[in-house]
Amino acid sequence: MNLLELFKMKKNDSTDPPPPPPPPPVWWIETSDSVSRHFQFEPDGQLCVKIVGDTRPALQRIGESFLNQFFPSGYPYSVNEGYLTYTRYRALQHFSSAALAVLSTQSLLFAAGLRPTPAQATAVSWILKDGMQHAGKLICSNLGARMDSEPKSWRVFADILYDVGTGLEVASPLCPHLFLEIAGLGNFAKGMAVVAARATRLPIYSSFAKEGNLSDLFAKGEAISTLFNVLGLGLGIQLASTVCSSMQGKLVVGPFLSMVHVYCVREEMRATPVNTLNPQRTAMLVAEFLKNGRICSPADLRYQEDLLFTGRLIDEAGRVKVGRPLHKVFKPSELHKMEQSHFLNEKFILHRGAQWTDMILEKSASGEDALRGWLVAAYATEIEKRISENVLQEAYEKMNDAFGPFVSELRIKGWHTDRFLDGSGCRFDAPALVA
Repeated sequence: MNLLELFKMKKNDSTDPPPPPPPPPVWWIETSDSVSRHFQFEPDGQLCVKIVGDTRPALQRIGESFLNQFFPSGYPYSVNEGYLTYTRYRALQHFSSAALAVLSTQSLLFAAGLRPTPAQATAVSWILKDGMQHAGKLICSNLGARMDSEPKSWRVFADILYDVGTGLEVASPLCPHLFLEIAGLGNFAKGMAVVAARATRLPIYSSFAKEGNLSDLFAKGEAISTLFNVLGLGLGIQLASTVCSSMQGKLVVGPFLSMVHVYCVREEMRATPVNTLNPQRTAMLVAEFLKNGRICSPADLRYQEDLLFTGRLIDEAGRVKVGRPLHKVFKPSELHKMEQSHFLNEKFILHRGAQWTDMILEKSASGEDALRGWLVAAYATEIEKRISENVLQEAYEKMNDAFGPFVSELRIKGWHTDRFLDGSGCRFDAPALVA
């Protein structure tokens, strides 16, 4: 190729049209609830959103910003019923508890012969509280199954235990010569309470999760707790500097804050719709089904649960007691009756006594197995009023006829029937029955 041809090629190249300009960005504006937002796709494919107009009142903007910060995305449609009531009382609970913590720590330091400022009491309260958690973990480590079965009751118990420990600390200046004993016992109780409260947190949050948003619920719930803990600390500092600077003031304000604290946690737990099967909830479901032919949802049943006496026996549900050891249910002279109480291919044994019916579950029994046994016991209680022979067999046949629609309606209402949380861990192995 000579120089002339090379020059012609360069000239032809210079006459090629320029590359086309990049396409304009794709954007649009959406207006919703008095807010105009500009949406635009960036060259890298990311969507950029900017607010270009907002005619909402200032109070409405602050309120929606608060919701976005402290409530899960999509609230109220992303959570189950009762979440707002639970959150409202939880905030007040943390507020009163934090204020009470400042007063108790100030009393401890007074009892030790110190005269701390309210700010010093606030700082030391964290050290004293966290230092006893290790001992509480050791004590509570064997109670995890019971907490899974009754998370709401254990949460109430944990807060009562926490207030008992705090009350000992507040009263410690009255017995300065027993400072170490009272302070150690009080913080030990508080350490156990903290562990129990943390152990029950996950099943309680899980009961509100509706769209796989458990992490979002957990994060927003902890944000609310942190906010009101800080506000409560501020109130505690103010009280410690004024009304509660004397022992008489602490003995008046302390019990009041404790009552507010326990009342709030009780209302929190009553608003929590736990959807797992345990002895109390199963008995209530069976009783309602036999009495009125309907199935309650977790939201319907939550306010009927007894948070203090969880082991109560319900007459309409057959007065069933679950979890007693097999060797305590059957006396040596009654072992021959064991096979009569065990239905073929079933994972439960029933023993009808004078005051209640014992149900012992096989180790691999599920929630549906427990429901089957409970229905048999409940039907047997009804049938024995008419006949005295073959009561369990007739009750078993009646259970088979009703169980299909019963368990299907339970699932529709939102109950988890795959597990039964009896909390005791006392079950039997099938090979032992054959032996």
